[in-house]
Amino acid sequence: MEKRVVVTGVNLMTGVGLDLKTSWDNLVAGQSGVGKITLFDASNHQTQIAAQVPDDFDEYSKNYCRKYLSKQMARSTKMCFVSSKVAVENSGIDFESFDKRRCGVIFGLVGTGYSSEDVQKDSKNLIIKTMSNAMSAWVNIEYKLEGPSYTIATACSSASYAIASGYDLIKANKCDLVIVGGGSSGVNPDEIKGFNDLYALSTRNDEPEKASRPFSVDRDGFVMGEGAGIIILESEESAKARGAEIYAELMGYALTTEAYNIMSPQKDGVGMAKTMEMALKDSGVNKEEVDYINAHGTSTGLNDKYETLAIKQVFGDLAYKIPISSAKSMIGHTISAAGGVEAVITIMSIKNNIMSPTINYNPDPDLDLDYVPNEAREKDINIAISNSFAFGGHNATLVLKKY
Repeated sequence: MEKRVVVTGVNLMTGVGLDLKTSWDNLVAGQSGVGKITLFDASNHQTQIAAQVPDDFDEYSKNYCRKYLSKQMARSTKMCFVSSKVAVENSGIDFESFDKRRCGVIFGLVGTGYSSEDVQKDSKNLIIKTMSNAMSAWVNIEYKLEGPSYTIATACSSASYAIASGYDLIKANKCDLVIVGGGSSGVNPDEIKGFNDLYALSTRNDEPEKASRPFSVDRDGFVMGEGAGIIILESEESAKARGAEIYAELMGYALTTEAYNIMSPQKDGVGMAKTMEMALKDSGVNKEEVDYINAHGTSTGLNDKYETLAIKQVFGDLAYKIPISSAKSMIGHTISAAGGVEAVITIMSIKNNIMSPTINYNPDPDLDLDYVPNEAREKDINIAISNSFAFGGHNATLVLKKY
């Protein structure tokens, strides 16, 4: 018999907060976390802004990451590790009461963010810091978990793929609990220059807090963000047995590959539409039941246009009645962590019946849906979907439901 998969723990680390409460409160308040880059001298770069996590990150992390471990972790790995520990702590898990061979850790990762400048400054522990599996391995070591553990690299949908993989393990009764999500820190000279070379980043350096503007007529590229989004998935049976708080149920998902272009989405959002349609079918959810869409919404020309067209293809006239918002307007694009960060935001929207806004919204006559502009909105949310559409055509849609 297939297991039901529920969420029993979440945590967020973003440009507007180091923990779940702070991040969520500031997202609902419509606060921007974008500012001038301080992690390196960006004065010679086209883009000099990013959504860095708050400056007291290193001090905060000392509460959860011992000094000798910290020295062996890249910044993104430490964000994921710290956020995972907070999620476990808040969910009340005692791993000694679990069969640790049935507890997994799966994260999304596209590089650890350890740049060539970092290597020049400090090459000690270079291999350990840049190992793609280090992010999941450290969490396993911390809790002595012996189940499936790996990282997934599918660009901006990596964490969503990780969530889907954890769902499958529980659904198939191969795990009772899986820690999923991801961390990312792309605020470094290599990645800022690399995305500038692709003309992908906003260059609105004089107005950092207004630079990320998904679905707006004057959008000029995405803003690099950093942070972590962690979800604890658990079988309903296990969650009930230990009296856990259940945040939401993960109903299903779809993962597709467009096989079209390494950067551009398929024309008119056809691939995105297929992903959403397949996710709804997998979840047994009718399109009329969807109350909210957490958009990929990057603030780039093609993504926002094609995601809008895709939503119209899937939902028809209903598309105009479904609120859609993009948290990237406030916290930038957290790349491989984005699917985890935004799935947590979707879960919190369901739990609290409130949708964080798309700030900096300036209407585009060609994009005419309800993007929850500029202010948060209360609404009863029973079912919501979270989209992640990545470079390489790696698409993911998760379907979440109030428990």
